This record gives sequence, C-alpha cells and structure tokens, in this order.
Amino acid sequence: MIPLNRDPVPATADAVVVGAGINGLTTAYELARLGVRDIVVIEKSYIGSGSTGRCGGGIRQQWTTEENIRLAQESVGMYENMSAELGYQVFFRQGGYLMITENEADLPAMRRAVELQNRCNVPTSFLEPSECLKIVPDLNISRLKGATFCPKDGTAYPFAVVWGYARACHRLGVKISIRTAVTGITVADGRIARVDTDRGSIATPILVNCAGPWSRSLAASVGVNLPNRQERHEIMVSESLKPFLDPMVISITNGIYFSQSMRGEIVGGIGDPAEPHWTEPGQFDTRSQLRFAVRFARALTDLYPRAGDVRMMRQWAGMYDVTPDHRPILGGVPGLDGYYHICGFSGHGFMLGPMTGRRMAKHITTGAEDPIIASLSLDRFDKGDIQPDAFVVG
Repeated sequence: MIPLNRDPVPATADAVVVGAGINGLTTAYELARLGVRDIVVIEKSYIGSGSTGRCGGGIRQQWTTEENIRLAQESVGMYENMSAELGYQVFFRQGGYLMITENEADLPAMRRAVELQNRCNVPTSFLEPSECLKIVPDLNISRLKGATFCPKDGTAYPFAVVWGYARACHRLGVKISIRTAVTGITVADGRIARVDTDRGSIATPILVNCAGPWSRSLAASVGVNLPNRQERHEIMVSESLKPFLDPMVISITNGIYFSQSMRGEIVGGIGDPAEPHWTEPGQFDTRSQLRFAVRFARALTDLYPRAGDVRMMRQWAGMYDVTPDHRPILGGVPGLDGYYHICGFSGHGFMLGPMTGRRMAKHITTGAEDPIIASLSLDRFDKGDIQPDAFVVG
C-alpha cells in the first residue's frame, strides 16, 4: 500500500510537482531516479483523477510531426518494460492501431505520415481497404478509402499505470499529498520560492506544473500565459465479451475510436465539434450526455456492425488540454527560474507522458538542452513556429 499523505505538507522540498496524473508522477519518479531528494507531489483530488483516469488508454506512434512520433516511440519502449520496472502490472498490450479514412483527400497526408514514421523506425504500413479485413474481419469497409497500421501501438490500463508510478515514487522517497489544493505561489527575485496549499506552505526552488486542465490557471498565478483551452470528450464502455478485437480502430474522418480491453469490454469514444471550449477551470462540465451515447452508438454500429447487439454499460467525460497546434508545451520560461510546465497534450498525454517525464527530469536536473523540449517550448507561439499535427482525433 502507498501511504497517501493527508497530513500537513512538508515545510521544505527540493521540488514540488502539481498533479498526480501520468505527467506529474512520471516526472516525480524520474527526478527521484536522478537523485533529487525531498520531492512532493500535490494532488487536489485522488491519483489519476484528472485527464489520465478518464482517458481510453491508447498508445500510438502514428503522428504527422516528428516530435510527437519520437516521444511516442520512446514511450512505447518504456511501456514495453514498464510492468517489470515499476513492479506493478500495467496491462500493456500491443494489438496495434488501425487508422482509417473515408476521404480520398486524406490519402496523400497518410502516405506522407507513413514515410515520416518509417524514417523514425516506426513500422507503420499503408493499407488498402480490403487489407483492413485481415486485421479486423468484421469491419465495414464499404466507404473506406485507405488506412494505416502499426503493430507496435497498443493500450494500457490508465489507473494501473499511475498506481504503478505512485508505488515506485513512494519507494524512492517521494511524498504524495492527495486532497490538497494549491492556494498560491510565491516568486522572489525572479524565481520560485514557495508553494502555498490548504495543508501548509512548502519552501521550494522548483515547481513543475503538471496540472492538466488546470495548468493554465496555475501558470497564470506566476504570470505565465498559456494558450491552452479545454474540450470535453466522452468515453463509453460495453459489457465484457470474449476476445475478438486486437487493435485500436480509429477514424480520422469522424473521430471515432474503439478497442477491446483485456477484460473484454469495448472502450471507445467520438469527438464532437459542437462541444464548447473552456479556458477557466470553474467552467468545466464533465457530466455525461445522451447526445454522446447516441452519436457513438450510431457511428460504432455503422463502422462495426457486429457491435449492434452489444450492451453499453457506462460512460464518462474528461477534458482535453488543447494547444493551438495540438502539441504539448514543455520546459520553462525566461525570467522565472525554477518554474516548468508539462501540459497541452490535447488528449494524448497518456501515450506521450512516460518519455516526456524522463526527458523533462533530465532537463530540470542538468539544464542540458533537449531538442524536443526546445521545439515544444511556449515561445514557439510568439515566434510563429507552429506545425500542427494532423492526426488529433477522439
């Protein structure tokens, strides 16, 4: 068991990480592995209560920008060994990702993406519609124009991953304070000096903002303006069925995705362009909607008719922390020593988080330049260096 600290927070720490989702816990774990002592993770609710615990668990390397491909590729390598490293079963399964389209106009971009992924040593292939039936025999291919498939993509159980990292953090001496809210941050002489919470204050030289949907407001408290907005996305889960589906199926046409968990449920969702966008945490609405259930059921049974007799059991909503180019924002900001943010994954932090935490921990402890972190820094928006990723769906 992990002693989750609900006592007053320590008076001092070498680093404070805000958020106990995939990004916060991997960063704390990697900082501890690199020798940082007295790390405190502050979580306003429970472990995995934010976007991580509400995601579909997908892990793919099929992207159109090299930074996302590299991060995902390295994270997959970590997921392959994660259960052994953490000493906790995370239920990682590599059934692949089948990305499909019904639009002829998408095919050139998909072919270019395959070429880029192959240059990065990701074994993605372009498929004709008929070839998809070798992977998902009951798929409705009547309107498909093409697809891509990577057999090394997969899924993991989000709560198992964060609990595995939390246990590993505890073994390395990291303190995790749940049900603890940040109430203020003190900056002195251009650097982080103190983090105030409703359980006491922590003097610290390092603050890592991994607050997910709340990262924008946390950054604003130290004068950092993030361009992030929040979008609600919902997921639905079916009854348990005998294994019949290996890959995650995902459509870049209407945003539907679905896979089968190791317990047999169909897990999936679909994007909704009509969903409102939010910039302030108090505006978030994570209530489930009948509209989503109807849209998902119709899209699922159209694409995969076999699902027509399946009973759907439950649904939930979570937030995508979205940036203007749908790529994460990493690193620090000039003029504010000791502050770092890891946010803006646009719904894909679970698949990119492990290697992001490792790279960020090294950057924080050594100050060494990291080309991926540098390319994903906040100042890219001021410079106009924006390269949107084309395959953001869900």
